[in-house]
Amino acid sequence: FGRLIRASHTLWEEGNSNNGNKWTTLEHKGPLFPPEYEPLPNNVSFFYNGNPVKLTLPAEEVATFYAKMLDHEYTTKSSFQENFFTDWREEMSVEEREQIKKLSKCDFTHINKYFLDKSEEKKAMTKEQKQVLKEENNKLTEEYGFCELDGHREKIGNFRVEPPGLFRGRGEHPKMGKLKKRIQPEEITINCSKGSNIPVAPKGHRWRKVQHDNTVTWLASWVENVQGNFKYVMLNPSSKLKGEKDWQKYEVARKLKLKVETIRRLYREDWKNREMKTRQRGVALYFIDKLALRAGNEKEESETADTVGCCSLRVEHITLHQEKGGQEFMVEFDFLGKDSIRYYNEVPVEGRVFKNLKLFMENKEPEDDLFDRINTTYLNKHLNQSMPGLTAKVFRTFNASTTLQEQLNKLTTADMSLEEKLLSYNRANRAVAILCNHQRAAPKTFEKSMQNLQDKVAQKQQQLDVARKELKDKKEAVVKRLEEQLKKLQLQMTDREENKVIALGTSKLNYLDPRISVAWCRKFNVPIEKIYNKTQRDKFAWAIDMTEEDFQF
Repeated sequence: FGRLIRASHTLWEEGNSNNGNKWTTLEHKGPLFPPEYEPLPNNVSFFYNGNPVKLTLPAEEVATFYAKMLDHEYTTKSSFQENFFTDWREEMSVEEREQIKKLSKCDFTHINKYFLDKSEEKKAMTKEQKQVLKEENNKLTEEYGFCELDGHREKIGNFRVEPPGLFRGRGEHPKMGKLKKRIQPEEITINCSKGSNIPVAPKGHRWRKVQHDNTVTWLASWVENVQGNFKYVMLNPSSKLKGEKDWQKYEVARKLKLKVETIRRLYREDWKNREMKTRQRGVALYFIDKLALRAGNEKEESETADTVGCCSLRVEHITLHQEKGGQEFMVEFDFLGKDSIRYYNEVPVEGRVFKNLKLFMENKEPEDDLFDRINTTYLNKHLNQSMPGLTAKVFRTFNASTTLQEQLNKLTTADMSLEEKLLSYNRANRAVAILCNHQRAAPKTFEKSMQNLQDKVAQKQQQLDVARKELKDKKEAVVKRLEEQLKKLQLQMTDREENKVIALGTSKLNYLDPRISVAWCRKFNVPIEKIYNKTQRDKFAWAIDMTEEDFQF
């Protein structure tokens, strides 16, 4: 693919037509379905109230989903247990429903042990056995994992239909534990070009429908039963279409750089507008710009976790402090954002914003909307008038990329060692992750890997002390080498500690123009693979191909 790009005009610019058509020809094999359910052997039982019960196959399959998760903290949560039990009972026969009435009397431990043993067996396979599995897998990827798009062989992203299981959700999702049902071909819509070899449905089945819509880029779609969301089979991020889309996204964000001062001046003027709606718009835009808040789309009530963004903030989510910690006009935010991740922040704002927030909160209950006159659609419509293609999300991309560029310029010098440069890069990336509130729980292995590093440091320090004592015996080169190795380990420890609860990956993949990183690597002689792994290098092939070291966002 990389070789393909190096033509006189790149593949990214080829046929970049703007008439809404995404392709001319598209041919593929359709999605790959998970294997059918394999019943438990007779010597593995489910127990109810201490007695073995032979379950019907539909009920047994769902029981195995729960059994496999016994060691997971999900199965200790009451909403997970309740949702699972309700959905499981629907899969039971009348007799089973009569007999199995309480989850607390169910014993899945034998089934759990069976699957643990199976996974141990898998781990203990010989190299040759693993190789056979790998080759079978590769065969399937060859057959189902590629499509023909406008004469190019393109990689497909997720060509496997998700197997049935229990829904987990993120954060405290109200639907956790519900049954994700097995998807049948009869629920799947296939999208391909007219006159192409249409994918064949599995034996005894047919597709829901076959369509030829070249204004969309998905190859197959269906609706999942838990949240009623559409699922799509899409092209791999490294494909030409995705690369083009990515590139355009960052180009729009770069255009904002030229307009942003005007837009900021206008929303500041909105703060003193006579119309409440305009004032709310001005303050919401200030938050989206200054704090990189998500716009917050309207969602179905009660259907999903109670998460909000800027436009859907309620009065209870902010507290105003005339003065706090020696700073005036402080706003304290506390709410659950996307994926139920808590956003907590205390920020000083401008006096007029503070005054307006007071006004927006007047005579309202805690559960009332803070910005009751506006919504995301209205906001984006307004932004699009200031600059074609501008939405609230572009601000997030723009502010994230600008932050990375500024931090890298500030933190890196040419005389640093490779390790110091990488620490600087991660610190710049961390500044972005903090701005975007990309958190994570400290990894389970954190303490252990930190201990390992500490042991290595202590060992190295000891070697260094010995070598220093013997310095008079011409050990200078050894001492120097040991000092460098020690410094390297200490830098790794610092980096890991600072990274403990910050997720760097999200911003790296979605909000940061990859050309900033590629140019930085080229300028400071850092191998690109130190910043991007293989998958990321494929996704950002367009940036690696076109970026010189003097690129600035």
